[in-house]
Amino acid sequence: MGFFDFLTEEIAIDLGTANTLIIHNDKVAVDSPSIVARDRITGKIIAVGKEASMMQGKTHENIKTIRPLKDGVIADFDASEKMISMFIKNIPALKKKWFPPALRMVICIPSGITEVEMRAVKESAERVNGKEVYLIHEPMAAAIGIGLDIMQPKGNMIVDIGGGTTEIAVIALGGIVCDKSVKIAGDVFTNDIIYYMRTQHNLYVGESTAENIKITIGSATEDLQSPPDEMSVQGRDLLTGKPKQVSVSYREIAKALDKSILRVEDAVMETLSQTPPELAADIYNTGIYLAGGGSMLRGLDRRLSQKTDLPVYIAEDPLRAVVRGTGIALKNLDRYKSILIK
Repeated sequence: MGFFDFLTEEIAIDLGTANTLIIHNDKVAVDSPSIVARDRITGKIIAVGKEASMMQGKTHENIKTIRPLKDGVIADFDASEKMISMFIKNIPALKKKWFPPALRMVICIPSGITEVEMRAVKESAERVNGKEVYLIHEPMAAAIGIGLDIMQPKGNMIVDIGGGTTEIAVIALGGIVCDKSVKIAGDVFTNDIIYYMRTQHNLYVGESTAENIKITIGSATEDLQSPPDEMSVQGRDLLTGKPKQVSVSYREIAKALDKSILRVEDAVMETLSQTPPELAADIYNTGIYLAGGGSMLRGLDRRLSQKTDLPVYIAEDPLRAVVRGTGIALKNLDRYKSILIK
Protein backbone atom coordinates (compact mmCIF):
# COMPACT_ATOMS: atom_id res chain seq x y z
CA MET A 1 0.00 0.00 0.00
CA GLY A 2 2.76 2.43 1.08
CA PHE A 3 4.24 3.22 -2.32
CA PHE A 4 0.86 3.74 -3.95
CA ASP A 5 -0.22 5.92 -1.07
CA PHE A 6 2.65 8.17 -1.99
CA LEU A 7 1.26 8.47 -5.51
CA THR A 8 -2.28 9.23 -4.36
CA GLU A 9 -3.48 12.80 -4.10
CA GLU A 10 -6.45 13.79 -1.98
CA ILE A 11 -9.04 16.29 -3.14
CA ALA A 12 -12.35 17.47 -1.74
CA ILE A 13 -14.97 18.72 -4.18
CA ASP A 14 -18.09 20.76 -3.61
CA LEU A 15 -19.93 20.32 -6.88
CA GLY A 16 -22.40 23.16 -6.82
CA THR A 17 -25.08 24.36 -9.21
CA ALA A 18 -23.52 27.82 -9.28
CA ASN A 19 -19.90 27.28 -8.21
CA THR A 20 -17.52 24.37 -7.98
CA LEU A 21 -14.86 24.46 -5.28
CA ILE A 22 -11.98 22.05 -4.88
CA ILE A 23 -9.65 21.74 -1.89
CA HIS A 24 -6.21 20.23 -2.34
CA ASN A 25 -3.51 20.27 0.37
CA ASP A 26 -5.82 22.17 2.76
CA LYS A 27 -6.12 25.08 0.33
CA VAL A 28 -9.00 26.03 -1.95
CA ALA A 29 -7.29 25.32 -5.25
CA VAL A 30 -10.30 25.88 -7.50
CA ASP A 31 -13.21 28.27 -6.98
CA SER A 32 -15.02 28.73 -10.27
CA PRO A 33 -18.52 29.10 -11.63
CA SER A 34 -19.97 25.76 -12.78
CA ILE A 35 -20.31 26.79 -16.39
CA VAL A 36 -18.99 25.25 -19.59
CA ALA A 37 -18.78 26.82 -23.05
CA ARG A 38 -19.01 24.34 -25.90
CA ASP A 39 -18.45 24.73 -29.63
CA ARG A 40 -21.68 23.50 -31.22
CA ILE A 41 -20.04 22.32 -34.43
CA THR A 42 -17.07 20.33 -33.13
CA GLY A 43 -18.60 19.53 -29.75
CA LYS A 44 -15.33 20.62 -28.10
CA ILE A 45 -15.28 22.41 -24.77
CA ILE A 46 -13.79 25.87 -25.33
CA ALA A 47 -13.81 27.23 -21.81
CA VAL A 48 -14.85 26.32 -18.27
CA GLY A 49 -15.37 28.31 -15.10
CA LYS A 50 -14.71 32.04 -15.04
CA GLU A 51 -13.88 32.28 -18.74
CA ALA A 52 -17.11 30.50 -19.68
CA SER A 53 -19.13 32.60 -17.27
CA MET A 54 -17.95 35.78 -18.97
CA MET A 55 -19.36 34.41 -22.22
CA GLN A 56 -22.75 33.72 -20.67
CA GLY A 57 -25.52 35.56 -22.50
CA LYS A 58 -23.06 36.94 -25.04
CA THR A 59 -22.54 34.00 -27.39
CA HIS A 60 -23.31 33.55 -31.09
CA GLU A 61 -25.01 30.42 -32.38
CA ASN A 62 -21.84 28.33 -32.68
CA ILE A 63 -21.01 28.67 -29.00
CA LYS A 64 -23.30 27.48 -26.26
CA THR A 65 -22.81 28.03 -22.55
CA ILE A 66 -24.13 25.19 -20.40
CA ARG A 67 -24.57 24.86 -16.69
CA PRO A 68 -24.05 21.11 -16.32
CA LEU A 69 -25.62 20.99 -12.85
CA LYS A 70 -29.27 21.71 -12.33
CA ASP A 71 -30.77 21.88 -8.83
CA GLY A 72 -27.54 20.48 -7.42
CA VAL A 73 -27.74 17.41 -9.64
CA ILE A 74 -25.81 16.51 -12.79
CA ALA A 75 -28.04 17.38 -15.75
CA ASP A 76 -25.46 17.08 -18.51
CA PHE A 77 -23.10 14.17 -17.95
CA ASP A 78 -20.60 14.79 -20.64
CA ALA A 79 -20.21 18.48 -19.85
CA SER A 80 -19.97 17.98 -16.10
CA GLU A 81 -17.34 15.28 -16.48
CA LYS A 82 -15.21 17.43 -18.78
CA MET A 83 -15.67 20.35 -16.40
CA ILE A 84 -14.54 18.35 -13.35
CA SER A 85 -11.61 16.92 -15.23
CA MET A 86 -10.50 20.36 -16.47
CA PHE A 87 -10.81 21.83 -12.99
CA ILE A 88 -8.71 19.00 -11.56
CA LYS A 89 -6.08 19.42 -14.27
CA ASN A 90 -5.88 23.11 -13.39
CA ILE A 91 -4.93 22.51 -9.76
CA PRO A 92 -1.46 24.09 -9.66
CA ALA A 93 0.17 21.34 -7.55
CA LEU A 94 -1.11 18.56 -9.83
CA LYS A 95 0.01 20.33 -12.99
CA LYS A 96 3.67 19.75 -12.06
CA LYS A 97 3.23 15.96 -11.95
CA TRP A 98 4.53 13.93 -14.86
CA PHE A 99 1.56 11.60 -14.93
CA PRO A 100 -1.95 12.06 -13.53
CA PRO A 101 -2.02 10.78 -9.92
CA ALA A 102 -4.68 8.47 -8.56
CA LEU A 103 -7.17 10.51 -6.56
CA ARG A 104 -8.83 9.94 -3.24
CA MET A 105 -11.92 12.12 -3.33
CA VAL A 106 -14.73 13.24 -1.11
CA ILE A 107 -17.55 14.83 -3.10
CA CYS A 108 -20.43 16.71 -1.64
CA ILE A 109 -24.01 15.90 -2.79
CA PRO A 110 -27.45 17.36 -1.95
CA SER A 111 -29.36 15.40 0.68
CA GLY A 112 -32.45 14.99 -1.50
CA ILE A 113 -30.52 13.16 -4.23
CA THR A 114 -31.64 9.78 -5.62
CA GLU A 115 -29.57 6.58 -5.84
CA VAL A 116 -29.30 6.96 -9.61
CA GLU A 117 -28.01 10.51 -9.31
CA MET A 118 -25.52 9.39 -6.67
CA ARG A 119 -24.19 6.71 -8.96
CA ALA A 120 -23.83 9.31 -11.70
CA VAL A 121 -21.63 11.52 -9.52
CA LYS A 122 -19.52 8.53 -8.53
CA GLU A 123 -19.03 7.33 -12.09
CA SER A 124 -18.01 10.79 -13.23
CA ALA A 125 -15.42 10.91 -10.45
CA GLU A 126 -14.07 7.46 -11.28
CA ARG A 127 -13.59 8.47 -14.91
CA VAL A 128 -11.32 11.33 -13.89
CA ASN A 129 -9.00 8.90 -12.10
CA GLY A 130 -10.83 8.73 -8.78
CA LYS A 131 -9.60 5.52 -7.15
CA GLU A 132 -11.37 5.97 -3.82
CA VAL A 133 -14.52 8.05 -4.02
CA TYR A 134 -16.62 8.99 -1.02
CA LEU A 135 -19.78 11.08 -1.01
CA ILE A 136 -20.98 13.30 1.79
CA HIS A 137 -24.36 15.00 2.21
CA GLU A 138 -24.28 18.76 1.85
CA PRO A 139 -25.84 19.74 5.21
CA MET A 140 -23.35 17.43 6.96
CA ALA A 141 -20.42 19.00 5.15
CA ALA A 142 -21.77 22.47 5.96
CA ALA A 143 -22.09 21.57 9.65
CA ILE A 144 -18.52 20.29 9.80
CA GLY A 145 -17.33 23.36 7.88
CA ILE A 146 -19.07 25.70 10.33
CA GLY A 147 -17.18 23.95 13.12
CA LEU A 148 -20.00 22.04 14.81
CA ASP A 149 -19.20 18.75 16.47
CA ILE A 150 -21.72 16.61 14.62
CA MET A 151 -20.90 13.38 16.45
CA GLN A 152 -22.31 14.66 19.75
CA PRO A 153 -25.77 13.60 20.92
CA LYS A 154 -26.90 17.14 20.39
CA GLY A 155 -29.20 18.63 17.76
CA ASN A 156 -28.03 21.28 15.30
CA MET A 157 -30.04 22.82 12.53
CA ILE A 158 -28.38 23.79 9.27
CA VAL A 159 -29.94 25.76 6.42
CA ASP A 160 -27.72 25.64 3.35
CA ILE A 161 -28.92 27.96 0.60
CA GLY A 162 -27.00 27.18 -2.57
CA GLY A 163 -27.59 27.99 -6.22
CA GLY A 164 -30.05 25.22 -7.09
CA THR A 165 -31.40 23.94 -3.78
CA THR A 166 -31.91 24.98 -0.20
CA GLU A 167 -31.08 22.11 2.11
CA ILE A 168 -32.48 22.18 5.61
CA ALA A 169 -31.37 19.50 8.04
CA VAL A 170 -31.37 18.68 11.71
CA ILE A 171 -28.22 16.77 12.57
CA ALA A 172 -27.35 14.72 15.65
CA LEU A 173 -25.00 11.81 16.40
CA GLY A 174 -23.39 12.03 12.98
CA GLY A 175 -26.64 11.56 11.12
CA ILE A 176 -29.41 13.56 9.51
CA VAL A 177 -32.51 13.19 11.70
CA CYS A 178 -34.92 15.13 9.51
CA ASP A 179 -34.29 17.11 6.39
CA LYS A 180 -36.02 18.93 3.62
CA SER A 181 -34.66 19.97 0.27
CA VAL A 182 -36.48 22.68 -1.69
CA LYS A 183 -35.62 23.87 -5.15
CA ILE A 184 -35.81 27.52 -4.13
CA ALA A 185 -32.34 29.04 -3.92
CA GLY A 186 -29.98 31.48 -5.62
CA ASP A 187 -31.08 30.69 -9.19
CA VAL A 188 -34.73 31.22 -8.32
CA PHE A 189 -33.89 34.54 -6.65
CA THR A 190 -32.07 35.59 -9.82
CA ASN A 191 -35.09 34.67 -11.97
CA ASP A 192 -37.40 36.55 -9.61
CA ILE A 193 -35.32 39.65 -10.23
CA ILE A 194 -35.41 39.19 -14.04
CA TYR A 195 -39.20 38.82 -13.85
CA TYR A 196 -39.58 41.86 -11.59
CA MET A 197 -37.48 44.06 -13.87
CA ARG A 198 -39.60 42.99 -16.86
CA THR A 199 -42.95 43.53 -15.21
CA GLN A 200 -42.22 46.64 -13.15
CA HIS A 201 -39.67 48.50 -15.28
CA ASN A 202 -40.28 47.06 -18.75
CA LEU A 203 -36.58 46.30 -18.73
CA TYR A 204 -35.21 43.04 -20.03
CA VAL A 205 -32.02 42.07 -18.19
CA GLY A 206 -29.87 38.98 -18.58
CA GLU A 207 -28.89 36.43 -15.96
CA SER A 208 -25.50 37.94 -15.18
CA THR A 209 -27.01 41.39 -14.64
CA ALA A 210 -29.75 39.99 -12.40
CA GLU A 211 -27.18 38.09 -10.38
CA ASN A 212 -25.20 41.30 -10.00
CA ILE A 213 -28.32 43.13 -8.76
CA LYS A 214 -28.91 40.34 -6.25
CA ILE A 215 -25.39 40.60 -4.88
CA THR A 216 -25.19 44.40 -4.89
CA ILE A 217 -28.57 45.40 -3.47
CA GLY A 218 -30.40 42.12 -2.80
CA SER A 219 -32.39 42.07 0.41
CA ALA A 220 -34.82 39.79 2.22
CA THR A 221 -36.61 42.57 4.04
CA GLU A 222 -37.67 46.14 3.31
CA ASP A 223 -36.31 47.57 6.54
CA LEU A 224 -32.55 47.12 6.63
CA GLN A 225 -30.44 48.76 9.30
CA SER A 226 -27.74 49.86 6.89
CA PRO A 227 -29.33 49.86 3.44
CA PRO A 228 -27.21 49.81 0.25
CA ASP A 229 -27.43 52.73 -2.21
CA GLU A 230 -29.67 52.57 -5.25
CA MET A 231 -28.17 50.82 -8.24
CA SER A 232 -28.23 51.73 -11.93
CA VAL A 233 -29.25 48.80 -14.07
CA GLN A 234 -28.81 48.62 -17.83
CA GLY A 235 -30.81 46.39 -20.13
CA ARG A 236 -33.16 46.46 -23.08
CA ASP A 237 -36.39 48.43 -23.02
CA LEU A 238 -39.21 46.02 -23.85
CA LEU A 239 -41.38 48.76 -25.35
CA THR A 240 -38.93 50.63 -27.61
CA GLY A 241 -36.29 47.92 -28.00
CA LYS A 242 -33.59 50.46 -27.13
CA PRO A 243 -30.94 49.92 -24.46
CA LYS A 244 -31.88 51.86 -21.33
CA GLN A 245 -30.92 52.38 -17.72
CA VAL A 246 -33.12 52.49 -14.64
CA SER A 247 -32.39 53.03 -10.98
CA VAL A 248 -33.42 50.29 -8.56
CA SER A 249 -33.57 50.26 -4.76
CA TYR A 250 -33.09 47.39 -2.34
CA ARG A 251 -36.75 47.69 -1.27
CA GLU A 252 -37.85 46.73 -4.77
CA ILE A 253 -35.63 43.67 -4.75
CA ALA A 254 -37.03 42.70 -1.34
CA LYS A 255 -40.51 42.82 -2.92
CA ALA A 256 -39.33 40.77 -5.89
CA LEU A 257 -37.85 38.05 -3.68
CA ASP A 258 -40.59 38.00 -1.04
CA LYS A 259 -42.57 35.01 -2.35
CA SER A 260 -39.51 32.80 -2.76
CA ILE A 261 -38.17 33.67 0.67
CA LEU A 262 -41.58 32.86 2.16
CA ARG A 263 -41.23 29.37 0.69
CA VAL A 264 -37.79 28.97 2.28
CA GLU A 265 -39.29 30.11 5.60
CA ASP A 266 -42.12 27.59 5.26
CA ALA A 267 -39.64 24.80 4.60
CA VAL A 268 -37.67 25.76 7.72
CA MET A 269 -40.88 25.80 9.77
CA GLU A 270 -41.90 22.44 8.39
CA THR A 271 -38.54 20.88 9.27
CA LEU A 272 -38.81 22.31 12.79
CA SER A 273 -42.27 20.82 13.14
CA GLN A 274 -40.91 17.35 12.28
CA THR A 275 -38.00 17.58 14.73
CA PRO A 276 -38.17 15.17 17.69
CA PRO A 277 -38.83 17.08 20.94
CA GLU A 278 -35.45 16.40 22.56
CA LEU A 279 -33.65 17.81 19.52
CA ALA A 280 -36.08 20.73 19.33
CA ALA A 281 -34.99 21.57 22.88
CA ASP A 282 -31.34 21.58 21.72
CA ILE A 283 -32.13 23.78 18.74
CA TYR A 284 -33.90 26.24 21.03
CA ASN A 285 -30.53 26.69 22.75
CA THR A 286 -28.18 26.50 19.76
CA GLY A 287 -30.28 28.27 17.13
CA ILE A 288 -30.08 27.89 13.37
CA TYR A 289 -26.92 28.02 11.25
CA LEU A 290 -26.97 29.42 7.72
CA ALA A 291 -24.46 28.45 5.03
CA GLY A 292 -24.19 28.75 1.25
CA GLY A 293 -24.12 31.83 -0.96
CA GLY A 294 -27.84 32.51 -0.48
CA SER A 295 -27.32 33.11 3.23
CA MET A 296 -25.46 36.31 2.34
CA LEU A 297 -28.72 37.95 1.25
CA ARG A 298 -29.06 41.04 3.43
CA GLY A 299 -31.56 40.73 6.27
CA LEU A 300 -32.30 37.04 5.65
CA ASP A 301 -30.90 36.02 9.03
CA ARG A 302 -33.08 38.59 10.79
CA ARG A 303 -36.15 37.57 8.85
CA LEU A 304 -35.68 33.88 9.66
CA SER A 305 -35.02 34.75 13.27
CA GLN A 306 -38.29 36.69 13.52
CA LYS A 307 -40.19 33.86 11.87
CA THR A 308 -38.79 31.06 14.06
CA ASP A 309 -38.10 33.02 17.29
CA LEU A 310 -34.67 31.42 17.31
CA PRO A 311 -31.19 32.93 17.06
CA VAL A 312 -29.84 32.63 13.50
CA TYR A 313 -26.11 32.62 12.76
CA ILE A 314 -24.39 32.97 9.39
CA ALA A 315 -21.30 30.82 8.89
CA GLU A 316 -18.09 32.75 8.33
CA ASP A 317 -17.27 32.66 4.63
CA PRO A 318 -20.61 30.91 3.92
CA LEU A 319 -19.70 30.24 0.27
CA ARG A 320 -16.89 27.94 1.40
CA ALA A 321 -18.44 26.33 4.47
CA VAL A 322 -19.47 23.23 2.52
CA VAL A 323 -16.15 22.67 0.80
CA ARG A 324 -14.29 23.32 4.07
CA GLY A 325 -16.37 20.63 5.76
CA THR A 326 -15.78 18.26 2.85
CA GLY A 327 -12.03 18.90 3.21
CA ILE A 328 -12.10 18.22 6.95
CA ALA A 329 -13.99 14.96 6.37
CA LEU A 330 -11.34 13.97 3.82
CA LYS A 331 -8.50 14.63 6.26
CA ASN A 332 -10.18 12.72 9.06
CA LEU A 333 -11.54 9.82 7.06
CA ASP A 334 -11.45 7.41 10.00
CA ARG A 335 -13.41 9.73 12.26
CA TYR A 336 -16.06 10.52 9.67
CA LYS A 337 -16.15 7.10 7.95
CA SER A 338 -19.65 6.47 9.33
CA ILE A 339 -21.17 9.52 7.66
CA LEU A 340 -19.48 9.10 4.26
CA ILE A 341 -21.17 7.11 1.54
CA LYS A 342 -18.78 4.73 -0.16
